[in-house]
Amino acid sequence: MGKMAVFRIRLITSIILLIGLILVSRLYYIQVVNGAYYTDRAERQYVHTASDLYSRGSIYFTTKSGERVSAATVKAGSLVAVNPELITDPAAAYDALSATLTIDRDLFILRATLPNRTYVEIEDRLDTERAASVVAADIPGVMVYRNQWRYYPGDSVSARSIGFVGYSGDQDNSLRGRYGLERYYDDVLFQSNETPSVNFFAEIFSNLGSFVFDTSTANRGSIVTTIEPTVARILDQTLQKTNDTYGSSVTGGIIINPQTGEIYALNAVPTFDNNNRSGVPIDQFRNPLVENVYEMGSIVKALTLAAGLDAGAITPSSTYYDEGFLNLNTFTIRNFDGKGRGTVDMQAVINQSLNTGVSHIVQKMGKDSFRDYFSALRLGSETGIDLPNEAPGLVGNLQSPRDVEYATASFGQGIAMTPIAITRALAALGNGGHLITPHLVSRIEYIDGTHKDVTYPDGTQVFTEETSETVSRMLVNVVDDALRGGTVALPDHTIAAKTGTAQIADPVNGGYYDDRYLHSFFGYFPAYEPQFLVFLYTVEPQGVQYASETLTEPFMDLTKFLINYYNVPPDR
Repeated sequence: MGKMAVFRIRLITSIILLIGLILVSRLYYIQVVNGAYYTDRAERQYVHTASDLYSRGSIYFTTKSGERVSAATVKAGSLVAVNPELITDPAAAYDALSATLTIDRDLFILRATLPNRTYVEIEDRLDTERAASVVAADIPGVMVYRNQWRYYPGDSVSARSIGFVGYSGDQDNSLRGRYGLERYYDDVLFQSNETPSVNFFAEIFSNLGSFVFDTSTANRGSIVTTIEPTVARILDQTLQKTNDTYGSSVTGGIIINPQTGEIYALNAVPTFDNNNRSGVPIDQFRNPLVENVYEMGSIVKALTLAAGLDAGAITPSSTYYDEGFLNLNTFTIRNFDGKGRGTVDMQAVINQSLNTGVSHIVQKMGKDSFRDYFSALRLGSETGIDLPNEAPGLVGNLQSPRDVEYATASFGQGIAMTPIAITRALAALGNGGHLITPHLVSRIEYIDGTHKDVTYPDGTQVFTEETSETVSRMLVNVVDDALRGGTVALPDHTIAAKTGTAQIADPVNGGYYDDRYLHSFFGYFPAYEPQFLVFLYTVEPQGVQYASETLTEPFMDLTKFLINYYNVPPDR
C-alpha cells in the first residue's frame, strides 16, 4: 500500500472521528447539559398554541448547612378556557364547575358568553387534582391545557427582597422581573421562548463558532442567595409582631454577617404574599431598606464615638462637663431629657445617649476631620447591594460651614441614609474597621452547566482594628449596664448594641414633628469576632417614645434565636 493510500485512510479516519466527537459532544449538550430545556420544548407540543409555556431561572435560599431551598421557581399545572360558541348553558356549566374553580359566577358567565370568541381563559393556575375534576365534568366548550407560571414556595418570606415578575409592556410583552432580585438579576433569570435550531447539520456548518454548544442561552440560569430560609421566616414574624404591637407604618430589619456582607435575611412589613398579590398597594412592593432614606437618630452616635477615638481626639476616659444643653449658631442642642449630668466620661455619653456628649466629640476633633470620617463611611453613597433602585443618602449638611449641622449629624439628625447604608457603616465598628459590600447572591448557575461564584471585595479601612475593639468594648458595656438596666444582657455571650430615637422631619411646615419618631436598634455578636449584626427600625410607633421600649425585645429574641440556631459558642 502506497504512502498516499495510507495518508488518505488516516485522513478519512480522522474526519470520521472528528464528526463522531462533534456528534457525541452535541448529544451530551442536548441530553445532559440542556436536557431540561428540550424536555420543556417537548412538553409544549401538548399545549395549545395561544402562547408558549413559561420558563425562567430559579432563585434559591441557602440553609445554614448549605442545602438549597427554592425561593422562586416555575410550577407546572393547567389552565381552564372556554369556547363561548360551544357553551349552550353557561349557568349550568358554572354550577358543574363551581366546586373546582375560584372564579365568581357573574364573571364566569360574562366570559362564557363573549361574542365572536372561540377561546377565553377562565383560570390559569390549577393543580393536577382540580384540573382532573374539570376534565371529568366533560362539559362541551370547556377545555383544559397544560400551563406553567412563576411560583414562590415561601409565599411572603423575604417577599420584598425576592420581588416578582410581571408583564414588561414592551413589544413582546414578556414576563420580566419587576422588583427585588427578580428585577436585579432579570438578565440572568429571563429565558426566551425562542426555539433553538433543530437542523443539526445546518447549525454546524452555518455557524462554526458555536457548532457544539448553543449560545442562545449564554449567561442565562439560576441564582443562589445567602438568605437562610428559617432565619428569614423568623425575622418576618418578629417584624410583623412588632409592627402590630405598636401600630407602626413600617417596620424593617436586616440580619447580616458583618465580616463578609452576606445577608441572611432582609425584609420589611407590611409585606405581601408573592403568590397572591391582588389588592396589595404598589408601595408595599418597594423595598424601603434600600430605597428609602431616614434620619436614624442615636445609633449614629456609635459612629461619632468611633471617629473621635480613631482621630485621637478622645479616649474612653475623656471627660467633659454636661450642662444638658449646648448653644451653637443661635440654636440650642439639648439632651433627650433636657437634663445635665455634670462631669461625665465617654462611656457615660454612649450609655446615656447624650446629644451634648457627641457634639463635644465633634468640637474636639474638628468639623473637617468629622466630615472626613463620615465621608469615608459613605453614608451618602450607594452600598452596591444587589437589589434595584438603591437610593443615595442625604448628607449635604456635612458641607455646611455652620457648627450646628455637624453637631446634629453627630447624633443622627439632619442627615439621612438608607437602612442598608447605615448597616454597612455599623458593621465597620465590629469587623476591624473596614467597609463591606452587602449582598444577597453568592452564585450564578448557568444553563450550560457552568457556574460563577460571585465575589465582593472589601472596601475602605475606615477605623483601625484597635478602634474597632475599643468601640465594641464600650457598646458591650451599654448592653451589660445601661440597656434596661443591664437586665437583658446574656451571661455567656457578649453583645455590642445601641438604640436610636429620631424625630421625623415635617416636610410641610419645616422642623420636626413633636409626636412622630423613628426607632432604630443595632447590635452585633459575639462582640469581638461578630458573626451576626442585627439592624431593626420601626417608623411612627404609637404610644411609645423611645426605641428601648419598642425594639429591645425583638432584638433580644432574634439574638437568642440566632445563638441557639447556629450553636454560637459562649465567649465569656
